Amino acid sequence: MRKIVKKLGIPLLSAATLLAPASAFAANSTAEQNNTSPGVVNNPHGAYLTGVYPNMFAKAGYTKKEINAKINAAWQQLFHGNPGTNPDLYDGQAVYYQLTPDMAYVEDIGNHDVRTEGMGYAMMIAVQLNHQKEFNSLWNFAKTNMQIKSGKTKDFFAWHTKTDGTIIDQGVAPDGDQWIAAALSFAAGRWGNDEGIYNYQKEAKQILNAMWHNADSGGINMFDKTTYLSTFSPPGAINFTDASYSLPAFYRIFASVNPEDKDLWEKAASAGEQLLQNAANPNTGLAPCYSNFDGTPFTPPWDKSADSYGGNFNEDAWRAIANANIDAAWFGVKPWQTQYSNTLENFFESQGMNTYNSRYHIDGTPINTNLVSYEPQVHSPGLVSMNASSAISATNINKMDFVNQLWNLDIPSGHARYYDGFLYMLGMLYDSGQFQIWWPADRH
Repeated sequence: MRKIVKKLGIPLLSAATLLAPASAFAANSTAEQNNTSPGVVNNPHGAYLTGVYPNMFAKAGYTKKEINAKINAAWQQLFHGNPGTNPDLYDGQAVYYQLTPDMAYVEDIGNHDVRTEGMGYAMMIAVQLNHQKEFNSLWNFAKTNMQIKSGKTKDFFAWHTKTDGTIIDQGVAPDGDQWIAAALSFAAGRWGNDEGIYNYQKEAKQILNAMWHNADSGGINMFDKTTYLSTFSPPGAINFTDASYSLPAFYRIFASVNPEDKDLWEKAASAGEQLLQNAANPNTGLAPCYSNFDGTPFTPPWDKSADSYGGNFNEDAWRAIANANIDAAWFGVKPWQTQYSNTLENFFESQGMNTYNSRYHIDGTPINTNLVSYEPQVHSPGLVSMNASSAISATNINKMDFVNQLWNLDIPSGHARYYDGFLYMLGMLYDSGQFQIWWPADRH
């Protein structure tokens, strides 16, 4: 959830297909066995069925050794690089901080807090790259300090805390919870389950169950049972949504992880896919950060300006690009995803590949105000990274320009390294085919 803190992100497969064993399709070690095909670009069957993950970097001509070196360098810098010595940490490289021998957090350097969004990203990156120690440390912090123990949002996670674990705000950011649940599911598939909080499968199912059933005991659900979309921020702002919170690829996996709610997750996947289509402007492909359930822009009551964060294409909305293309990579490219990615690429090419803005009205008019002073206004590495994922489903002749632009980025460091750094790291995994399914569907 990229809250601007004024100190106030086609029919489903059949049940039989979803329950086909997926564990055989994930590589034994991402660093040792890159389970991808250099020639695959648009895969109509998807990696869930074929085991082949689109490797856009290989398609661009980079070797497996070069690709792995890039990804390993990003992991080392963002997780184990210079932590920063100045009080604001702006002179550092890492976002991962080991609090105790068995507990760690990732810090939003600009806001000096810990967010479920970043914890979910970091946990997912750790499981994808086979780093169980860091995964367990992050999960321990999230479980111990961020998970809400009682009340209407029990089993959800407070969206941000101080670095010592003190909760700042009891509100919930659904994107963070979904990423945490997906990372736990994949940890169960990759490493198996241990005892206590390291029974990853049990913990994932507890979170997923709460998303649909907290209201059964007087609480508040994360997902709206009329639209099957996640609401923006329980328990308060629940009358609108955010396209970047719609993760249909995860929901298709959750249908197997949490089979008791398979029908609900299938409906959520269909609804999430439709929201990604509806929210995108047909001429630019740009989606707003916040939207009504029908995809039309939602301008929140706390910011009614024409350049408001929520009603326009800002940091949250960058991630909608990847959400569509993760689903394409895992479950097959659909015509709407190709059209969506082509439209986006055409728009950003028209803005200048090396100079396009980071924030726009969804009609393509640049927003020139700097909403967050510590994040770059022009040509953010985070947006470059998300745009690179569009090549997975696009058919544009120049689509590899977006891949090469990501390849040529420096690993983000300094004051903006939290959000830009995570989107860079995820973009590298998406375009290398190393963002993979680790849930074995027969492990119920």
